[in-house]
Amino acid sequence: MRHRLATMTRQQRYMVIGGCCLLAAVLMYIFFGIQHGKGTRPQAKNGVPLVAVYKVERADMMRHVLLFGQIVADANIALAPKYTGKIMAVNAQLGDAVKAGDVLLVQDTGDLDISIRQNIAVTKAAAADAVEAEATYNANYLKAQDDYEVQRQKYERNQYLYSIGAISQDTLDAIKQTYMASKAAFEILENQAGESDVPASVESKRLAIDKAAYGTDALRKQREDMILRAPRDGIIGYRAAEVGAIATAGTKVFSLVDTSHVYVDCTISENDAAVLLPGIGVEVTIDALGQKFSGKLIYVSPAMDDSAKTYTARLELDPAQTQIKAGLFAHTQVDVMQRPQTLFVPKEAVIKKNGLTSVYIVKDDLTVEKRDVKIGLLNDTTEEIIDGVQNGEVVALTNQDRLKDGMKIQVDDTGASS
Repeated sequence: MRHRLATMTRQQRYMVIGGCCLLAAVLMYIFFGIQHGKGTRPQAKNGVPLVAVYKVERADMMRHVLLFGQIVADANIALAPKYTGKIMAVNAQLGDAVKAGDVLLVQDTGDLDISIRQNIAVTKAAAADAVEAEATYNANYLKAQDDYEVQRQKYERNQYLYSIGAISQDTLDAIKQTYMASKAAFEILENQAGESDVPASVESKRLAIDKAAYGTDALRKQREDMILRAPRDGIIGYRAAEVGAIATAGTKVFSLVDTSHVYVDCTISENDAAVLLPGIGVEVTIDALGQKFSGKLIYVSPAMDDSAKTYTARLELDPAQTQIKAGLFAHTQVDVMQRPQTLFVPKEAVIKKNGLTSVYIVKDDLTVEKRDVKIGLLNDTTEEIIDGVQNGEVVALTNQDRLKDGMKIQVDDTGASS
């Protein structure tokens, strides 16, 4: 063959190659034409349209809802020191299981300890000052009271002596002036107590005690905040703390993950949110683990997220499944009843054109009638018929574009359903 091609002219060689290509194209056309014919359903038989049909019967209308989401932990808490300070001890490693109240990190509290001792001393000094002030007041009060009584009695005696002419007016006036001064001094001390019966000078010293005590409490609280504790049970999922380093206030040094309960947060449409109710049991598939886990729907958001225009549904998984990790993707599906014992048809049966909604009814004599209908609830596969179709009637599913009122059809048994 190679020798014969070598002896041919260029034109003859081109003709042979062209013929081979043409033959190959014909064979491919025949092959693919046969294959295509195998998968094509005839639209008519003897000129009469073949129509797949559906018998309308009253039943529960179900909505098939697919839920996709991501595993979230019961809590994922970032832990950060409240104050800046040197780290003196780190008691937790990455992956450690900790209990509520466990000490995770300790900062340097030396300066605070000194300040607390100073404040304790100030509090004691204030208490001593209060005792001294109360004793001084009581002594001054008794002295002023005695002086006032002495001067009052003296003034009253001298009033009598003046009335009989034994002393002059000037002498009486001088005695009265001394009496009034002692009275004023006594009233000043007496009025210090006010309504509380505690003198102002003593009350001031007692408030100084409270002020110093509050200062000590504040320092102790600050010292306690320099010790970072686990707020709840969980696992350390992040650690960025070393002894000797400076921990900055508000900067995360640990994260605590609580997986005692795990959830799947799913984004759903308004149609799904309208029919999903908490309490529905589900089987959740986590592809990364290759397993299914039991759970239930516990929450459907009561309002739409304005930014995403969606709703959120939360599934709670069995808390015994400890191998589930936050961040894994999961999915499930639930069938929810939309309406009990109602009439509905597959979506492909419904014709919507020029603002009208209709179906083709297939009669017993295999003729069709186009009938307007009123649609109620919808889902992904079916539409509820509120008016226009009776229980037990048959509707056309295919070839509606070829149908007209009164036209005879043949039922396509391969597409028939009920």
